[in-house]
Amino acid sequence: MNIKTLFFLFFLLFEGCDVARQAQQVTNLVSCDFRIQSVEKINLAGVELQNINSVNDLNISDVALILAGFASPAFPLSLQLNLEGRNPNAKEAGLNKLEWMLFIDDIQMTSGILDKPVTIPALSTSIIPVEVGLDLKQVLSGKSSIAMLNFCLNLAGVGNTPTRFKIKLKPTVIIAGATLTYPGYITVITEYLSK
Repeated sequence: MNIKTLFFLFFLLFEGCDVARQAQQVTNLVSCDFRIQSVEKINLAGVELQNINSVNDLNISDVALILAGFASPAFPLSLQLNLEGRNPNAKEAGLNKLEWMLFIDDIQMTSGILDKPVTIPALSTSIIPVEVGLDLKQVLSGKSSIAMLNFCLNLAGVGNTPTRFKIKLKPTVIIAGATLTYPGYITVITEYLSK
């Protein structure tokens, strides 16, 4: 057997093992459970809202930035949503891409794609950070300034109504060059949902 034939056989063997590993990761992904672990880096019009417990925690420059946001054509909101994936399997689970739609208080805020591979180790959890950016004026168009302000205060944990986050996920995996996308969306809230 010459060296080229030996190399070709090794290539086929490793390619076959890789396909089997990818298929196993997909199978394991189906039984994984997800929840929103935390929301952090909340920034509204240049004001960090993460550690704001009351309106009194806002300084004059914070208030000026928020008021300028109300007056400007765009009112930018950014945050990081940390998803926690829990893998009950004895082998790792994985995906290649993740489409998502974010809902806050049952309002669809924005959507996006996390275009990088994610693995969840066997019998463990993994945090998947999702960076979110949107224009609050566009999302809440038709709402009054008072309604937008109340929404922002609730988002920061200051208002009377706690903010409810929900994200819908559509994972995509690639096996042997074939792209497989989950049929429909997986709804994820702050608690694990029993299957």
